Amino acid sequence: MDKPYARSPLSPKTNYWRRVIASKYLIFMSLPMLIYYLLFQYLPMFGIMIAFKNYNVRKGVWASDWVGFKYFDLFFSTPDFLILLKNTFLLGFYSIVWGFPAPLLLALLINEIRSSVFKRFVQTVSYLPHFISNVIVVSMLTMFLSPSGGLVNSIIGLLGFEPIYFLSLPEAFRTIYISSGIWQGIGWGTIIYLAALTTVDPHLYESADIDGAGRWKKMWHISIPSITPIIILLLILNIGGLLSTGFEKVFLLYNPLTYETADIISTYVYRTGLVNGNFSYASAIGVFNGVTNLLLLLAANYLSKKYKQVSLW
Repeated sequence: MDKPYARSPLSPKTNYWRRVIASKYLIFMSLPMLIYYLLFQYLPMFGIMIAFKNYNVRKGVWASDWVGFKYFDLFFSTPDFLILLKNTFLLGFYSIVWGFPAPLLLALLINEIRSSVFKRFVQTVSYLPHFISNVIVVSMLTMFLSPSGGLVNSIIGLLGFEPIYFLSLPEAFRTIYISSGIWQGIGWGTIIYLAALTTVDPHLYESADIDGAGRWKKMWHISIPSITPIIILLLILNIGGLLSTGFEKVFLLYNPLTYETADIISTYVYRTGLVNGNFSYASAIGVFNGVTNLLLLLAANYLSKKYKQVSLW
């Protein structure tokens, strides 16, 4: 009796190209992202060399004199170093302390809304500020906080107090920056948590109802534990960007009167590199900032993996 025909196994190379062809639409969709990261994240890494050279535009990168860690030592010895590090760290730290729980809390509250129409309305209204540019946000803050005709100072005047120029107060800068950042990002951040909450087994809530648990107990004992891995992953990413406080908004919002608390590493790099033309010094500061963020990310990921068995890799 003849043996049935047995198909010969395909080579790994053939299997690979078959998977590529089968995933061609996904690959095309991801191309813009890949091109973006290649052009704006990986290729610019070539400029790291400038931090170790006395860069001269006429000579170019390769012909410029090698100076090693000269500009790193210069930055660490400058009186501005500790001030810049402190301001950048505090802005990032307070943003995590106050800004990170806000989207989670809003998502938990929205998840408890029974009316689908009202739920969609709240979601839409809450994430619309995410699409407002920082230029518009800072303009709005300037108008609202203006000592002459601003909404906040008008209310202060009605209460019988003198107007306050908030944007000139160093002690008010962090509050203004962080609170406006929460307003901008709270709705957009809830999208991730709401998507995670949809994966929670509804039978858990039904069992809790039978046991007589209220909404707060179900939220605390079911909703939050079920999405804890997502919370931890997002927290790790936030810690990894602790010193990557956005340049644009700080640059638009601060002024020489608030440098004491508002001047951060990225604004200092701008003034040093683009305004003063000291490209090597600015690059050295940027490398220090990037390496520090990487170490924070590795540390957060290691601790999370060790104690919670949740990590990015």
